[in-house]
Amino acid sequence: MFFKMLQSFRNNKKGIVFILFSALCTSVGQALWKLSDQKSLLYLFFGFCLYALGALLMLIAFRHGALSVLHPLLSVGYLFGLFIGYFFLLEMVTYKELIGTLIILCGVIMIGGGDS
Repeated sequence: MFFKMLQSFRNNKKGIVFILFSALCTSVGQALWKLSDQKSLLYLFFGFCLYALGALLMLIAFRHGALSVLHPLLSVGYLFGLFIGYFFLLEMVTYKELIGTLIILCGVIMIGGGDS
């Protein structure tokens, strides 16, 4: 099973890189939207730009890998959101949220790790 997952990651390597950057861009874009409430419309604009870039990267990613592997990896955005919320927006993260995010990541690895 481990070797099949490793082979799947190798087969979809380029798509995985694009989809992870897509998840990162959309997460940062959403954080900027949240900041636009408190600061200025400039954050809103850059948030939209990053969100659009994330969507574009997602489209490119799907050209370089299996949908069944790449789409679950978009859930990594939850991890990015948790990280951004905790470290940059100074939000509290509970153990339940942390455990839930870890379960999501385990699911991403289990589902996204095989396209055979």
